[in-house]
Amino acid sequence: MNDARPPLRIGRSIAAVVIGIVATIAITIVTDIVLHAIKLFPPLDQRVPDALLALATAYRTIYGIAGSYLTARLAPSRPVLHAMVGGALGFVVGIVGAVATWNGGPAYETHWYPIALIVLALPQSWLGGWLRERQIAGA
Repeated sequence: MNDARPPLRIGRSIAAVVIGIVATIAITIVTDIVLHAIKLFPPLDQRVPDALLALATAYRTIYGIAGSYLTARLAPSRPVLHAMVGGALGFVVGIVGAVATWNGGPAYETHWYPIALIVLALPQSWLGGWLRERQIAGA
């Protein structure tokens, strides 16, 4: 009798999602720090103008797609599902962040920005997973 069983894939699934999320958060924080350091963004206690929030929305979306692609790339199977799990977590965190900062003072007066991050969380995650799936299909 052969007692060999296929290895559990749950660990790889969890790792794929966590790595994608951590990579996305890390590159976002680094970008934010650099933009504040070069004084493109105002100090943290001041309101960021809408044009700069649009820039932040753009790079966060690109990073979200890349992080979701990374999750999908590392996933042992079903790349889009793994990317969407990360997106769902981002969606929930986005809601929590919006609620926590909604009346947070002058630095948080622009309400369209946290709403945009919430709305974009799942589509960008799907796109990252879809790109990986297309890559697999073309291989």
